[in-house]
Amino acid sequence: MSDSHPISVYCLWQNETLPNMLNAQQKAWAKAHKFEGKKGELVALPDEQGERVAYLFGMGEKKGADPFVTGLAATALPEGQYELHGNFENATLAAVGFRLGAYDFDQFRKSPKKVELSGLAGADADEADLLVEAATLARDLTNRPANDLTPETYEKEIRDFAKSHGAKVSSIVGDDLLKQNFPMIHAVGRAAAEAPRLLDFTWGDESDPKITLVGKGVVFDTGGLDIKPAPAMLLMRKDMGGSANILGLAHAVMKANLKVRLRVLIPVVENSISGNAFRPGDVLNSRNGMTVEIGNTDAEGRLVLADALSLADEENPEMIIDMATLTGAARVAVGPDIGALYSTDDGLAQELVAKGKANSDALWQLPLWDEYDALLKSNIADVNHISNGPFAGSITAALFLRRFVKNAKSWTHMDIMAWSPVARPGRPMGATEQGQRAAYFMLKERFGKK
Repeated sequence: MSDSHPISVYCLWQNETLPNMLNAQQKAWAKAHKFEGKKGELVALPDEQGERVAYLFGMGEKKGADPFVTGLAATALPEGQYELHGNFENATLAAVGFRLGAYDFDQFRKSPKKVELSGLAGADADEADLLVEAATLARDLTNRPANDLTPETYEKEIRDFAKSHGAKVSSIVGDDLLKQNFPMIHAVGRAAAEAPRLLDFTWGDESDPKITLVGKGVVFDTGGLDIKPAPAMLLMRKDMGGSANILGLAHAVMKANLKVRLRVLIPVVENSISGNAFRPGDVLNSRNGMTVEIGNTDAEGRLVLADALSLADEENPEMIIDMATLTGAARVAVGPDIGALYSTDDGLAQELVAKGKANSDALWQLPLWDEYDALLKSNIADVNHISNGPFAGSITAALFLRRFVKNAKSWTHMDIMAWSPVARPGRPMGATEQGQRAAYFMLKERFGKK
């Protein structure tokens, strides 16, 4: 990459007047190329010798614009260092969108180019760094294939991450899960070559409000004995995307030094198949004493979350937030771009939706509809972990999880995809963050910094 002075990118809304710093020749060039500021337009501006010295980038209609539209510029620009100039609604988010638009998962290959942001006037550089690091952490972990991110290697990643923030970390592994009463985490992961485990770390002052984050850490999901068809298995490395996003959120909370006592719980398993795999029709004990009939072994995520949520709930926290790539039904309901949100606190849910909308992190509240609880009826156990029909699959999954939260002042569940099937502004195709920024800005506003 060149060490030369960064190249200016002038970001303009549709039909916005060209900036005064452009000379007559460059303005004529823009007019000749019919630049109007339409979303994603990119025009290189030459100097008198014909060398590219700047760019014009179109941000489209200002009303209702995605703050991450600058990510389209990062995708289109050639390798180099750039400064952004423009009338941004939120300069910090414009900087974050640009940097995340330049994201490329290159652990297993050489990246074709490096596009870097040198500066953007008015942006909070520290806040932008924090948000980019949180998103990048989630993307890098979720993009890793299952042979590279196994239960053992994921535990090491989590331990190293926690220690880097000065957090206290511990784990419960293999048959110790049974001894310490986490039977469903054990059942889901016992058929894999590497043992299931529960990672637990804490950070902050015990006297501060207790905020607990729980993430689904299924490093690969075959579907178990209810095995998935081959096409459905192709992306199952992303089944730990909920936990990756929780780690990103935890990074933001700790780096910003928010005034909370943070606890993070991540059950890490591989849902595999062998002679000791749990079966459809089995009845499992759970940490909170409830017996659970297994309706389908491919609905394993809610089982490991349930035991972790029970542990989180035992210390009566102020707030529990969990994230999970839990149901295809959520994707049918709201698509891949929006996280389905459930909460026992409607005011908190509305705040999260609003923070998400303002920070390019779309969430939509779905109801914890009590009448659907009957769909989880079992004739031989306290509850079946899936519904007995095709309706409201994401809602019934959330209702199942709610049974394991009794003491927390509020509980919020995010059913996310953690993946962009097509490229969007600030989000190249592949693993992506969801729910992070909404939750971070909510926590920051509610609890402040130390």
